[in-house]
Amino acid sequence: MNTQGNIYKQKLDHLWARGKEFLGVDIAIMGGAMTWVSERNLVSSISNAGAFGVIACGAMPPDILEQEIIETRKLTQKPFGVNLIIMHPELKTLCDICIRQKVSHVVLAGGIPKKETIDQLKEGGIKVLALPPALSIAKRMIRNGIDALIIEGMEAGGHIGPVSLTVLAQEILPHIEDVPVFVAGGIARGEAIVSYLEMGAAGCQIGTRLVVSEECVAHENFKKAFIRAGARDAVTTIQIDPRFPVIPVRALENKGTEEFIEAQKKAIEKFLSGELSQEKAQLEIEHFWAGSLRRAVQDGDVEHGSLMAGQSVGMVKEIQPTKKIIDDLVSQAIHTIELREGKGKAVKLKAV
Repeated sequence: MNTQGNIYKQKLDHLWARGKEFLGVDIAIMGGAMTWVSERNLVSSISNAGAFGVIACGAMPPDILEQEIIETRKLTQKPFGVNLIIMHPELKTLCDICIRQKVSHVVLAGGIPKKETIDQLKEGGIKVLALPPALSIAKRMIRNGIDALIIEGMEAGGHIGPVSLTVLAQEILPHIEDVPVFVAGGIARGEAIVSYLEMGAAGCQIGTRLVVSEECVAHENFKKAFIRAGARDAVTTIQIDPRFPVIPVRALENKGTEEFIEAQKKAIEKFLSGELSQEKAQLEIEHFWAGSLRRAVQDGDVEHGSLMAGQSVGMVKEIQPTKKIIDDLVSQAIHTIELREGKGKAVKLKAV
């Protein structure tokens, strides 16, 4: 990199300095926690590339999570975190394991975490992140001791909220200064990263783009489905009965999408017949995704399995090493700063 290039890199480093310091990394990009996908191989490759990998605990029992942390640490000496779902029945034990294994950061996802959970992790020396769906909740989380926030727009893959990142960023970023705020959802290029950093974000989170990395253990069929897809193919699920609220899931449309509607119908029929309570019928609907996602990611069943993907999937074009993906994002970000300052004869980077 020439002298001018170094200047623009320094400007990028300044823009996401708070995120870098908070995560303890060179590149303030977090890996999105994707169940069955964000395991030791992908997580370690993200951290080794200079960014910040995050293990997706999902429904893992405590002993499996502990082993995953141990195995990840064998593959990288760099910082990485763990994503815990607050609805997990053994959440307290999972937190104890993260403390015992000296995990540096924990993301509490799937709702609004209790203060006692936040306190437990912080007392164990862990920095805690959470995902607020609105400004008022972001402020409440900060009052309860959250160290950083991730605001995720509906463009993201998997379970999503109802608001786009472009709106959430405008709602939250100008009003939160106490803690670092990372942005997520629909990000696949460095130009977008710079825009959010200039709005006040400390860094970003990437998921869909990393699914097609060489190090990702997802089945080849799963990766090929991402490469073939366009943004319009990543659709949200439909809720058929207001008595059984469904957290929307964004995934590539296939037969599995139709089967989810049928799964809802069957669960509701069991409730109406008295075979299941409303709570158990609700759980049956939610459990559909665990098995469906595993069939797609591990077995390669892209017809009936769940292909959870964000709308940025349309910009996923080829399988690449994780480091190349991260380096491209950084290069695009630096190039964007150069163009905006109007210096040098900048040449537009080839789209990736």
